[in-house]
Amino acid sequence: MERLLAGVLARVVRTGNLTIILASGRRCRFGDGSGPAVEMRFTSPRWQRAVALDPELKLGEAYTDGGFVMERGSIADLLAILMAQVGLSPPGVSAKGMLWLRFMARRIAQFNPPDRSRRNVAHHYDLDGRLYSLFLDADRQYSCAYFEHPGQSLDDAQLAKRRHIAAKLRLDRPDLRVLDIGCGWGGLGLYLAENAGARVTGVTLSEEQLAVAKGRAQERGLAERAEFRLQDYRHTPGPFDRIVSVGMFEHVGISHFDTYFRRVNELLAEDGVAMIHAIGRSEGPGITNPWIARYIFPGGYIPALSEVLPAVEKAGLYVTDIEILRLHYAETLKAWRERFLAHREEAERLYDERFIRLWEFYLAASEMAFRHQGMMVFQIQLAKKEGVVPITRGYIAKAEAALRAVEGHRRPELRLAGE
Repeated sequence: MERLLAGVLARVVRTGNLTIILASGRRCRFGDGSGPAVEMRFTSPRWQRAVALDPELKLGEAYTDGGFVMERGSIADLLAILMAQVGLSPPGVSAKGMLWLRFMARRIAQFNPPDRSRRNVAHHYDLDGRLYSLFLDADRQYSCAYFEHPGQSLDDAQLAKRRHIAAKLRLDRPDLRVLDIGCGWGGLGLYLAENAGARVTGVTLSEEQLAVAKGRAQERGLAERAEFRLQDYRHTPGPFDRIVSVGMFEHVGISHFDTYFRRVNELLAEDGVAMIHAIGRSEGPGITNPWIARYIFPGGYIPALSEVLPAVEKAGLYVTDIEILRLHYAETLKAWRERFLAHREEAERLYDERFIRLWEFYLAASEMAFRHQGMMVFQIQLAKKEGVVPITRGYIAKAEAALRAVEGHRRPELRLAGE
């Protein structure tokens, strides 16, 4: 089995400076020697064998459960080398067969009726709320930030994201009815209510998020303009002048894309605008990484645009704008990972060391997927008829400038309820 693992890595790792110490004590070096030295050590033959046979699942499990340890560099450094390899694919008949089986089974894994959707959301979002405050920005935005220039702080980039989305929603008059599908802790909905005069209905399946969102609305005197509900979008009555969804579409599942966009069409007013912000893959349809599906986002799937747009067309919606955010999420995840590790001791008091390793692997693997494996974020603007939005994109910058002026006048205190 040592020979198998060494052979696999020799074929895959062509660049970088990687040393692996096998459970027997044998040292194997891989790559061309470029970049900083990274060294890992297997603690048992069992984990060595498991990683060799199913690296997509077992590498993360091995790190979480102590099957290997980093002797030099971090897990992020190791994943940067492994995931940056050109043409990286599972070698060998066994690994390719497993990939094929997972692809064929993906519709079953992503079958998300309302009850299962609620359980999947609770798995990740109903963790102790103090955990998220350790690494997110002050507004607790748990989605890709929008970095307007290098070196921009995470808080400013997340504010820029909210502003950019608001501009695309064409909130050109007060009291527009806005539905926020998957409203999280309420940050975007509160921004739209406070800075654009919208009347927002936010829906979530997370009880933890709902409690925080309601508390924030009360604290900031916005409860009459921003209502938050524990409700599935499939059960939400309409209509709405605007619909926005940020970081939720990844939880819909490929079997439900038609339902999702048909529901957006049903809920949207005839002259309405919708804006969907979600993670996508640049290299065509694929599968959810099995480790991510098991431990982080059960039922989730990151789609290719070629899987999304047919469902949009089938629902009878017009695509009025598409923007691809490249590397913005890599920088967001880097900031989250650094903040999480800076508060490692506090996180360990909430959970335990195994949980810390699990989340460190999750944040590092996600960051490297955006840096090296074609992951991106798309923002798709939709309408039910032509002429609802201007025919050029200049209105976005103008709306952002107007929103900046409002923000500068109000400068509300960004804090979470109870903090």
